[in-house]
Amino acid sequence: MRIFLMLIALAPMLSTAYAGERVSASNSHSMEALLVESMLSVSNNRLDTALNEVDSLLKINPNFKLAQLVKGDLLLARAHPLSTFGNAPNAAERMEDFRDEARVRLHRFQEQSPAALVPKFLWQLDAQQRHAIVVDTSKSTLYLYENVDGEPRYVADFYISTGKKGSEKASEGDQKTPLGVYFVNASLPKSKLTDFFGIGAYPLSYPNEWDRKQGRDGHGIWLHGTPSNTYSRPPRSSNGCVVLSNEDLESLGKVLQIGVTPVIITNQMDWSDEKNKTDRSDLLHSIEQWRKDWASLNTGDYLKHYAHNFSSNGANLSSWSQQKKQVNAGKSWIKVSLSNISMFAYPNQPDLVVVNFEQDYASSNLANRMKKRQYWMKRDNRWQIVYEGAA
Repeated sequence: MRIFLMLIALAPMLSTAYAGERVSASNSHSMEALLVESMLSVSNNRLDTALNEVDSLLKINPNFKLAQLVKGDLLLARAHPLSTFGNAPNAAERMEDFRDEARVRLHRFQEQSPAALVPKFLWQLDAQQRHAIVVDTSKSTLYLYENVDGEPRYVADFYISTGKKGSEKASEGDQKTPLGVYFVNASLPKSKLTDFFGIGAYPLSYPNEWDRKQGRDGHGIWLHGTPSNTYSRPPRSSNGCVVLSNEDLESLGKVLQIGVTPVIITNQMDWSDEKNKTDRSDLLHSIEQWRKDWASLNTGDYLKHYAHNFSSNGANLSSWSQQKKQVNAGKSWIKVSLSNISMFAYPNQPDLVVVNFEQDYASSNLANRMKKRQYWMKRDNRWQIVYEGAA
């Protein structure tokens, strides 16, 4: 029997030791576990068992199209041998999509839980950020972390779909998913959407300040669900959005905080190491020195923290420097305190970190409090600010 021959070749042969290992993680993991168990049964020529397992899966969610295809193959196998995955009628036109989804789900099932690892992007969470999200487009996986005393701790991961044309979005309509550090901007209920977006949507802050600085444009990058007749979509099938099953989006939506929850999108998940820790410590020291130089009214040293290509809402380094010199010349004292500092390393952009904090400013003639965002870049072993503005 050569059923699933092409599919099985996509991943190392699974041992029965994997069967059921992740069933308790979540219902979506249970679905993947049942799918893999049915494939194990096929590889062992236990077709009736495989069919029972697929039937169990379809009872959980009858709209799981990949499982429907597997069931179709198994029913056809009763009549004649099948040479490849997807012999069910009318499957050919979508076979590559089904193969991609099967490949991703096999790899997700085989991959060990990252519970003991910390993504290199999550340098520091502030007290208000109860959770953080990291999306790995290469693995079609969204990772959810909770904030434990400023450090991220793994909670769960979910299968996702992303852009048809891949990642690194640059322009409107390119059907790519952006890479970067974003935040959940809003919550759109089902009542305000068409069925295509499923049970709801959460718009992200694309394009962010760095995207605009790099000339990237476009809009409408959301986390959203699937149509009511679809359990999941192929790994690359969106116009740039991050798409989850409705069940997974509902679970995720319970912990999302509008304007607060960070969503880091990368095409290569990397994990924190000693260099990350050293860089984080160095950056915290640079931020504190920036604060001290500002508060000391030493405008020359203060401005040394800004890079030659610095920008802020249309101002470049020259105009920024001139304005700061004029303002500080009229002050006899300044006090600056920072709180709720968060730091996120930027995907695919070495030594760039997004820093957010609450700034409490007081001087001889002005006082205010604001949320601020800075982008710090390390050049020649020195951290400098390349962007600054209100968050």
